[in-house]
Amino acid sequence: MARTNFENLRVYRQAEDLADAVWDIALGWHTFAKDTVGKQVVRSADSIGANIAEGAGRGTYADNRRFVRVARGSLNETLHWLRRAFKRKLLSEKDVKGLKSSVDNLAPMLNAYLNSIGRDAKKKNGD
Repeated sequence: MARTNFENLRVYRQAEDLADAVWDIALGWHTFAKDTVGKQVVRSADSIGANIAEGAGRGTYADNRRFVRVARGSLNETLHWLRRAFKRKLLSEKDVKGLKSSVDNLAPMLNAYLNSIGRDAKKKNGD
């Protein structure tokens, strides 16, 4: 499969890493936990990268920025489900340590990416 522009973004790769780590952890949960919290946290974590990819393919800066904002919302939803999972003893301290750097880095990376979208075009137009 050919590599696309969004796949070269550090923020996208970081979102993929988080989603893959969440998936790996949720796979080990018992059936009830997988069917409730597991499905929700995996969907929200996968949605971060999916929205970055979709925004990059939309063709306008406005659409791209809108989808990055949706990705930020998905990150917050992921944080919610990770908090629920920890509170319900589905995540160990080791799991939390492993996820923490990805989670902590993604919000500022998404904000930086959002701020960069269209910046070069604005400079060319004198904005």
